[in-house]
Amino acid sequence: MRFAFTDDQLAFRDAVADLLAKECPGEVVRAAWPDGADAHGARKGEGARAEGARVTKVWSDLAEMGVLGIGVSEDRGGLGMGPLDWVLLAEETGYAALPHPFVETACVTAPLLDAVDDPHGVLEELLDGRRQASALPLGSTLVPWGDEITYLISLDQGDDGTWQASRVKHGLAVGDDAERRRTLADTVDAGRRVVQLGVWESGGGFASGKPAQEAFDRGALATAAQLVGLGRRMLDITVEYVKERRQFGVPIGSQQAVKHHLADAAMRLRFAAPAVYAAAWSMTVDDPDAARAVSTAKALASDAARLTARKSLQCHGAIGYTVECDLHLYLKRAEALARTWGDAAWHRRRVAALLGI
Repeated sequence: MRFAFTDDQLAFRDAVADLLAKECPGEVVRAAWPDGADAHGARKGEGARAEGARVTKVWSDLAEMGVLGIGVSEDRGGLGMGPLDWVLLAEETGYAALPHPFVETACVTAPLLDAVDDPHGVLEELLDGRRQASALPLGSTLVPWGDEITYLISLDQGDDGTWQASRVKHGLAVGDDAERRRTLADTVDAGRRVVQLGVWESGGGFASGKPAQEAFDRGALATAAQLVGLGRRMLDITVEYVKERRQFGVPIGSQQAVKHHLADAAMRLRFAAPAVYAAAWSMTVDDPDAARAVSTAKALASDAARLTARKSLQCHGAIGYTVECDLHLYLKRAEALARTWGDAAWHRRRVAALLGI
């Protein structure tokens, strides 16, 4: 039995990683943050910022590469890949803290629409990057990158355990209409530009049962992969910092306490990553226990990323909190994603329920 990714999967991962390293460095991530001060007077977006056009270009480059169609069948213009093929790509978008709804568009909504024959006729525009989609899991009303979203769905589980996917009909542009207004929410990661929905209505369910549940599981799996990528990025940033930062005449990375912090983080990430890959395999082969594997992966990845964020901040000291330091871009994204698509506690309860505990 083979317990490794194929050469093609690794080559595609490397190509996406190279693109993101070039087109989505820290100043591009920072450019997605709002200008000016927030409600508390903090100027969160300060620091080295790229031109806004570069933020848009990252998304169009991914579309041109075909990445937005990873989970869509070839006869509809996609690449026809399964979760095991794209889980590494999701991890790299986490490593880069991609300031776009990759999970919601490419991993959740587009494959779901493909599975149910694209009832709203938007799939082509999602694949070529003209539209961005988002999803509201588990009754959430917070839409990440909401000021860019033009197609929105909700994914909820009923009292009988049946999953339902519905289109959310709403005035999707931020406007002044008091009854149908969306406003930017005050969240820890302002770079996700989370919008709080005001008055909204369901456009009716268009998928239920297995397709809707798989859409939710893909969202949780891809977010878990992004958390692993974020953990790797924070660890890389911190290792470089402790090599350069000197105290008492020596690099602080030579101190045993610092080494232990980073070793703890690396160990957690190395335990979480295989669980994420195993969940991707389970979904790809239609394993009956795939949902349990996905929830295990999301819980472990959330814990690992949050621990890595704490250890990285501890090793940086107070400078890690400052808006000028790139570390905060990744640790705040990790904190936000750990709580989306079900937090660790929610997924542990789901695992317990699936085991009959």
